[in-house]
Amino acid sequence: MSDGRVNDAPEPDDSFDDLVADPLSPAETADDGPDAAASTTLSSGGRFAVWRSVAARNRVLWISAAVAVVALVGGLLVGRFVMAPASAAADDAPAPGLVTVPVEFGPLSNDVTIRGEVGFADPVEVKIDTSAISGPAVVTGQVPALGAELTQLSVALEVAGRPVITLPGELPAYRTLRFGVAGPDVVQFKEAMRAVGIDAGDPGNDVFDEQAANAVTALYAAVGYTGPESEEDGTSSVRSAQDNVRSAEQALAAARGALNAAGRDGNAIARADLEVANARALLQGARENGASWDEIVAAQNQVATAELAREQLNAAPDTSSERAAVDAAASQLSQAQDDLVRARQQALPALPAGEVLYLTELPRRVDAVSAERGSILSGAAMTVSGATVALTGSAAEADAKLLTVGSTASFALPDGTEHAATVTAVDPGTGGESRWKVSLEPAALTPEQISQLQGTNVRVTIAVGATAGDVLSVPAAALTAGPGGETRVEVVEGDPRDPDARTRLVVVETGLSAGGAVEVRATDGELAEDDLVVVGR
Repeated sequence: MSDGRVNDAPEPDDSFDDLVADPLSPAETADDGPDAAASTTLSSGGRFAVWRSVAARNRVLWISAAVAVVALVGGLLVGRFVMAPASAAADDAPAPGLVTVPVEFGPLSNDVTIRGEVGFADPVEVKIDTSAISGPAVVTGQVPALGAELTQLSVALEVAGRPVITLPGELPAYRTLRFGVAGPDVVQFKEAMRAVGIDAGDPGNDVFDEQAANAVTALYAAVGYTGPESEEDGTSSVRSAQDNVRSAEQALAAARGALNAAGRDGNAIARADLEVANARALLQGARENGASWDEIVAAQNQVATAELAREQLNAAPDTSSERAAVDAAASQLSQAQDDLVRARQQALPALPAGEVLYLTELPRRVDAVSAERGSILSGAAMTVSGATVALTGSAAEADAKLLTVGSTASFALPDGTEHAATVTAVDPGTGGESRWKVSLEPAALTPEQISQLQGTNVRVTIAVGATAGDVLSVPAAALTAGPGGETRVEVVEGDPRDPDARTRLVVVETGLSAGGAVEVRATDGELAEDDLVVVGR
């Protein structure tokens, strides 16, 4: 419907160029003839209507653009004319004055700091020799609890009804100790017996003798067990040897009787002597009584016969076979007696390797137990460690060479308090390890502290140099050299911010240096705590 006006409302699909273009071009106006002027007048009003329409439809866009322009201009102005206080202060020239620090008074120390593992000293896996047990090596009792302590004469375990006795020593038991054996293990046994109050003989004698064997019986009695049996039937062997000795003694007595029977007859000699005496008496009587010549000759012949019979008795009989029998019997008796001695020695108590456990530095703490009662023992029965807590850490070679055995150290307890420790060993790394091993022993700890610390990693501070007490100290930057090589500090008198503040030089002797601070002692001039010394200008 037309009312004579130009319809200038934009269509929804009109482009921006269409919206801002003239509604009627000049060519179109010329062609319109008489209506051209009116059309021109209408076109000016239509252009403003179009712009109003564009502004109305894109109001948000225009507002956003305006805000962006205002923000840009504002930022430029702020950046040009406004400065942050810190920047302004930096641009200001520093106030003239001296840079000073106060003199400190207190202990001074130089420290090496390492990390250390807290644990019990010298952990050892305990393995029991069960090779001498005829049957299965069943754990029958005496299984220790975790945390239990093994001391000398403790029964560490019971295997097949036999105890494993703990003794002090370094050398592991590797064989059964029986009468006659010799070696360092015998010496160790005798020393261990002496340590527990049992006399096993002189440790200087490395032979396991009868006295050492008797000590085995005393050892088992001390722990409440019967002594071990000998590998052979000692009782029957001794009894048999004793029977052999008695038989040999009887044989020797019989041989000696036969020899005596085969030798000279003492009674016959006595009778012959008597006959000689009687014959001589008759001859003497015949001469004294004036007997006839024939009677005297007969008496002389009788004397000669008696003397001849007596001389024949003086000849030794042949008893060689009887003497040989005596010698053989004596030899058999000696052999039987030797056999009896050996049988008695073999019957003496022996110490099986599987029934003794040698450990150094007793008491020891049981850290782990793998053996169970009723199970067959295989592998390590338990793990034990020293009953004392130890700190173990490592340090670089340069730091380790500053440490000495006996150096004091400290570490933090779980509650944050410092606890003392002592360096016990500083050892070079092994196997190509460049870091050195540092071992420390803490001061006495309570059971609760031990439980909290075990297995933790702590920071350990080891003092490698310290003053004997409180001393004056200044930063190293405060020290200057005088014309004569002396060391000086410059002390400020008054306000160091005053450009005209007075200073004085104090000659000092230096001591320990630690953490950037140096111990000083005034040798020319006065220096006291909290005096301000110059470190810069």
